[in-house]
Amino acid sequence: MALRSLSLPLLVLVGVALRESCLGTSSHFLKYFFTSISDPSQAEPHFVSLGYVDDQLFNYYDSNSRKFQPRVPWIEKVGKEDPQYWERSTQTCRGEEESFRDRLEILRTLYNHSGLNTLQKMIVCELRGDGSKGGFLQYGYEGRTFITFDKETLTWVAPEPQARIIQRKWDAIPGYNQGQKAYLEEECIEWIKKYLSYRKGALLRTEPPEVTVSSKTEVEDGMEMHVCRLHGFYPREIDASWTRDGEVWLQDTLRGSVAPNADGTFHAWLSIQIDPKERGRYQCHVEHNGLQEPLDVALKEPKSNVGIIIGCVVVGLALLGVIVGIWFFKRHHDYKKAPTTDRRSSSSSQGSDQTA
Repeated sequence: MALRSLSLPLLVLVGVALRESCLGTSSHFLKYFFTSISDPSQAEPHFVSLGYVDDQLFNYYDSNSRKFQPRVPWIEKVGKEDPQYWERSTQTCRGEEESFRDRLEILRTLYNHSGLNTLQKMIVCELRGDGSKGGFLQYGYEGRTFITFDKETLTWVAPEPQARIIQRKWDAIPGYNQGQKAYLEEECIEWIKKYLSYRKGALLRTEPPEVTVSSKTEVEDGMEMHVCRLHGFYPREIDASWTRDGEVWLQDTLRGSVAPNADGTFHAWLSIQIDPKERGRYQCHVEHNGLQEPLDVALKEPKSNVGIIIGCVVVGLALLGVIVGIWFFKRHHDYKKAPTTDRRSSSSSQGSDQTA
């Protein structure tokens, strides 16, 4: 229940930050998302932490595992050069989890809330192409902005009365706001540079897409649905389309968004609905930096049930033959044994009569 309730506000928060990162291609971002949600059925709130380099999820932590975990192969290089990295990061996340538990309880008291309640935190720092820096720190409660740090004025901005209580408290802590600014403009930026250096090999490589086409027949109108799946490609940019007679065909097509895989590559799909009589006119056309030349994949014939039926019949006949063979053998064996048994019985009877 907690995970389902957690998903919507978390996705909204992640979506906003990822959208912001698309505004400038020359910029690089380090983003952290922390979410804690109270659940009346659980003794403790459920906590999740996600870390992104640009649009790539590279680490994960939750209150179930309570362990900082990698999500891409290249991040494991950090641990090889800094053996304490994983333990230190785990302890940091555990500290955030405890802090969120206390702050969520405070907010529930301030708002007189009970039941399912959500507290979130978003940290984003930016290294621009011209060397300048940007970033922000923001808390959200119940899916709304609760309080935001202004690193230029070194103050917290609170839109609601309940948030102003927290604002006055944090602004009064000596050195607290200066520490937030230093993290956004110094430490966080250094981590961007470090992570980018580890990811450099992955960024320079190209992985061609694995392209497969599957099909099924729509019974309602006899039309065929074909799906072209693109998997394991890098970089993210890819041009894929359905063509008819060599020309791009957009009619009756659907397209899924490009999404990341756990290993840092990407996957996508696009489908088309066609008249089976025109199947030979269509192809899935793919262009990508990992391909030496554009790839065209023809549509496949839908799998027929005839082969399956024939196979089942053959297997059934073979099984029937085995059963008949076993029955015949057993019957024949019993037939041969029967006279022997009778003779032994007769002999035994005769012996008994003689003894008597």
